Amino acid sequence: FISTVCNFMSHEKCLKNVKIPCSCIAPSLVRVPVAHCFGPPGHYKRKFCTVCRKSLESPAFRCEVCELHVHTDCILFACSDCRQCHQDGHQDHDTYHHHWREGNLPSGARCEVCKKTCGSSEVLSGMRCEWCGILAHAACYIVVTPECTFGRLRNMILPPSCVQLFSRNFSKLHCFRISENLQTESDEDDDVDGSTQGSAKDVQISTDSSKQTLKIFDGNDAVKRNQFRLISVPRIAKNEEVVEAALRAYYINDDQQEYELQTFTQQALLSDDVINRNDAAEDTNLGSVFRESVPEAWIIRAKPKEEEVIRIYPAWLKVGMAYVSLRVNKDSTTQTVIKEVLPLLGRQMECLQNFKLVEALMGSKQVQRMVLDNEELILNRLKDIRKTSIRQMNQTRFYIVENSKSIVRVNLFVGGLPPQLSSEEYTNILKDELAIKTNVVSVSHVYQAQGAVVLEISCFSEAERIYMLVKDTTVNDKPLNAVVIPEVMASKIPRNCCPLLVFVNPKSGGLKGRDLLYSFRKLLNPHQVFELTNGGPLPGFHTFSKVPSFRVLVCGGDGTVGWVLGALEEIRHKLVCSEPSVAILPLGTGNDLGRVLHWGAGYSGEDPYSILVSVDEADDVLMDRWTILLDAEEPAEGAEKGVAEPEPPKIVQMNNYCGLGIDAELSLDFHHAREEEPGKFNSRFHNKGVYMKVGLQKISHTRNLHKDIKLQVDQHEVELPSIEGLIFINIPSWGSGADLWGSESDNRFEKPRIDDGLLEVVGVTGVVHMGQVQGGFRSGIRIAQGSYFRVTLLKPIPVQVDGEPWIQAPGQIIISAAGPKVHMLKKSKQKQKK
Repeated sequence: FISTVCNFMSHEKCLKNVKIPCSCIAPSLVRVPVAHCFGPPGHYKRKFCTVCRKSLESPAFRCEVCELHVHTDCILFACSDCRQCHQDGHQDHDTYHHHWREGNLPSGARCEVCKKTCGSSEVLSGMRCEWCGILAHAACYIVVTPECTFGRLRNMILPPSCVQLFSRNFSKLHCFRISENLQTESDEDDDVDGSTQGSAKDVQISTDSSKQTLKIFDGNDAVKRNQFRLISVPRIAKNEEVVEAALRAYYINDDQQEYELQTFTQQALLSDDVINRNDAAEDTNLGSVFRESVPEAWIIRAKPKEEEVIRIYPAWLKVGMAYVSLRVNKDSTTQTVIKEVLPLLGRQMECLQNFKLVEALMGSKQVQRMVLDNEELILNRLKDIRKTSIRQMNQTRFYIVENSKSIVRVNLFVGGLPPQLSSEEYTNILKDELAIKTNVVSVSHVYQAQGAVVLEISCFSEAERIYMLVKDTTVNDKPLNAVVIPEVMASKIPRNCCPLLVFVNPKSGGLKGRDLLYSFRKLLNPHQVFELTNGGPLPGFHTFSKVPSFRVLVCGGDGTVGWVLGALEEIRHKLVCSEPSVAILPLGTGNDLGRVLHWGAGYSGEDPYSILVSVDEADDVLMDRWTILLDAEEPAEGAEKGVAEPEPPKIVQMNNYCGLGIDAELSLDFHHAREEEPGKFNSRFHNKGVYMKVGLQKISHTRNLHKDIKLQVDQHEVELPSIEGLIFINIPSWGSGADLWGSESDNRFEKPRIDDGLLEVVGVTGVVHMGQVQGGFRSGIRIAQGSYFRVTLLKPIPVQVDGEPWIQAPGQIIISAAGPKVHMLKKSKQKQKK
């Protein structure tokens, strides 16, 4: 057997065991309506559409927060059943149930109940909870206890009941801070094209002469947007057959007796008549048999009813009762409905004025709520919705809601402002640039060093206006950026929970970051995953500033790790958990720090779930950080003669190593090559090839670096041997995993460690020597070990710190230990994969 609505297939003997609801009744089973978060369309192999259960060949949509995949033309029929990742003032509750999603499981998936395989790459089958990841057959999942404990990662997940976000007008992409530069065209156009092409794909315009193809619209809204579905029916067919085929095309399960088809011609479209003069049009009697001369386009209309039964859902979640049914007639108003419903919900003692009736349209992209007027006639309202769209009627619900003083509080992080100003000065800048209304907008936090503020806004439309405006505003030629920030209610976080704050740099390491962002949003709460290209690390630290204990995972190259550690150092005093431990998922080219802490040489597509498990089991270690003060004595070139001012001293933080001379020069050349053609640098292999090429061009150089610099270690002059590069190393891995210091013991120096408060100083004689170190044949020339260094440059020399190169003017460089050591996470030994 095959379902004529959603293509579900079953043996005859299995029919009695079918537990899967059809797509046409899916909206009625939603517990709490939550809209999906669709990115741009993409190609997804071996995935199936949740609505029509067919495979996704053409570009399709997927939700960025849950496992929903859907065809372009099925997207309108998906209902808002995404997972609830935060409380938004509608139906908030603290106990979480499993959030089941059907299908698209890996083919090796095993059922939690009967332990047999439940995944399939042939059809949509098997169920998975999108919080705890538990898998089960469609027939078995019913026996799993409904409460969800968030599974193996429960201590790392930020519990959704602890996050609050009021987001009425913001799209889901904004709420989860998903960058829109991936968005292609606007949504509207996508839909229009999609629905027409897609439905044509299902019903090939039939060449069979006994069949005919009709265009079906489901209401005025579809006519306006020219969104129709095609159906194929026999040339001579009963009226009922055609109506039934039309309803199925729109995933409607109602009795076809209640509907009729109404013809419309193109002229009717041009005038607005089809929208106003419906009643007149509906009277024209359609013959009971469709003949050859039919117009090609028809509209499904609901026949007017004298009375009907509607469902009213309580907005407070009541155990064991999802809704109450109520019969309404032509005199029923919102007021009378509220009056009849309250006793059925056990609230008969309460005053009617304390309640309102809310109509909720549960579209897949947006849940639209509208409070009904007290005198509104319910039957008329239903008639209007059906006139607009029969599909929307299927996705509409009525809620009875208590009138409470609703709080509106949107937190907006605005960065890119000039640093080191006072709260008043920031407010004035925002008044000038964005014309903020100070009666509804206040500055709640100021981050002076970073030039950022957090605004608290008590009006949705003002929040949306500021958010949109910030994107096009520059202050002192720097563009501003805005991020919608959720509020974490720290008091509700369970005692043993230590949520993981995830930063991903989508630009690092061959663009693998984008897939990781998607995976981590699925495995954790999307509110704990931050994209570094969207405002940097600060919005993430601010969101977690009240969390009593958390850990950090940075996905990116060494430069990204340095950026996050630097931001942490600056904002540490404002965090309740001032020393979170940091784990690394190496995505860059070098990844020396990742190697030392056993996270590997670079991410090569391991399962993101097992990465999170290793982070959970990782050990805490300490690591030194160093401050480098660069003080150029000579004025910057290009300044006017006579009045030249020396450059102000520059301060840089260092985690891994600092190189002077040849090592920095290669790095600089690579940097320039990457800036000229960034598109080519999306694989680690290519990046290393460019390093090679740049190095070969430098082989014949003989430069006497030791004559151009002087080195003082812990107040003592050190004589330098004849070298071309001088490198200060903090960790025992340099230039993608080479051991520059070497492993043999030496009674002059202590064995290096990352937390011994000492730096090792090593020399290299040139490119060939560097190549031999990289190959593991030699090590560098050991020069010194100490905790305070002064280098005097006599000429301009290339310098690089943690892979960031520049040319440094003559002057002093002072290297000393920076503040407290940082807590890093080291992958524990027994879990390491060889």
